[in-house]
Amino acid sequence: MQRARRWQRPPQPAIKRPPSASSWIVLAVVALAAWGYSEWTKTPPANGRIDGEAIAGAVRVVDGDSLEIGTARIRLFGIDAPELRQLCRDANGGDTTCGLAARDALTRLIGGRDVSCAPAEAPSYDRTVAICKVGDTDLSEAMARGGYAIELKVHSKGRYAAAERSARDARRGVWAGTFERPGEWRARTGR
Repeated sequence: MQRARRWQRPPQPAIKRPPSASSWIVLAVVALAAWGYSEWTKTPPANGRIDGEAIAGAVRVVDGDSLEIGTARIRLFGIDAPELRQLCRDANGGDTTCGLAARDALTRLIGGRDVSCAPAEAPSYDRTVAICKVGDTDLSEAMARGGYAIELKVHSKGRYAAAERSARDARRGVWAGTFERPGEWRARTGR
């Protein structure tokens, strides 16, 4: 037989502890991920402008989708051109320097004239992503229409789809033969 105790400690009230540091870290990561997703899925305004000042002036063409105006490094919005060292196959199956051809095509499009660029997206690799024009000519659209660049649908949301389709149907530029998409080429070569 067990004896009953005469004295027992009264139950203690539950102690409310502040959230632990790991709880705050998890909350911060979730908030950052939500913000990042919302920024990533933003559609640029119809006029192609977001916060940031327009950039205009004489340019130096870096490659088929990049240029410099003064100290500003700019990536053309919504397209991806072959890299300078990238080779493609022409209609006869021979190698062609499509990266150099894309750079030269952009240089011809600009023709020594001033370019005006309106920021369209958050910077990418320390470059302003912008819709750039010479006069009324959208350089991204002209590069896609000439077959010297492919549309980046995830960013452009179809803005240059008709231009790319026109080049593909007419077998202009990279569409004249076969080519590796620039993003795949960069991933394979580590560039």
